[in-house]
Amino acid sequence: MCKILLLEDDLSLIDGLEYSLSKNNFTVETVRTVGEALKRLQNDDLISQYDLLLLDITLPDGTGFEVCERVRKENSRIPVIFLTASDEEVNVIRGLDGGGDDYITKPFKLGELCSRIRALLRRAGYSRQTGDADPQEGAQGSAPRQNTDNRIVSGGLMIDLTASRVTLDGKTLDLTRAEYRLICLLVRNAERVMTRDMIFSELWDHMGSFVDDNTLSVYIRRLREKIETDPSKPEHLITARGFGYRWVP
Repeated sequence: MCKILLLEDDLSLIDGLEYSLSKNNFTVETVRTVGEALKRLQNDDLISQYDLLLLDITLPDGTGFEVCERVRKENSRIPVIFLTASDEEVNVIRGLDGGGDDYITKPFKLGELCSRIRALLRRAGYSRQTGDADPQEGAQGSAPRQNTDNRIVSGGLMIDLTASRVTLDGKTLDLTRAEYRLICLLVRNAERVMTRDMIFSELWDHMGSFVDDNTLSVYIRRLREKIETDPSKPEHLITARGFGYRWVP
């Protein structure tokens, strides 16, 4: 059974979440403060006891952002979903920039939350899912190529599908799980316009309604900041206005 750490201080919501999650075959451990959560997640050995973190943003002694950032500092890629009372862009950006994988706005349907959790857990094996592309032949600087050692090379960008690592000019990029999946998808389909619907379908398990345009735009912005020489004038991760995005080697 999947083990979830729930950080929430609303007792009525805790009761509903624990009941619904247990009915969906999830094991739940609940903490009500940031301090309690940090004690449970002091190091990678303790973090690895959980399969997913469900974090409220506003707590009496801090925010769920702090917990997520601490976990990411331990280099853990455990899936994180934020529970937020607001879907304002500033909260979305901070949550995703801090390493979160998804967010859901209160009030929400418990069935939708369970579906999002299952989708994230399925995608936890993202390196296998994104690594099943057909090899593409091409010269460096033109079409990307997948080598026999399970790497995709596009100019100075190299994706190691086995290690789930991306390097640019030999330097490892610090990517979240969602950013990694997105760059894999775009580079594998270089020069092809990937519509937003296609991206949602590929990366969010045909459940695009669970991720809005704003969230995808944040991922694209963050990738440009890490890959482009001038993010305001991208040369590789190009917007196809009204359609989606394409990767130019």
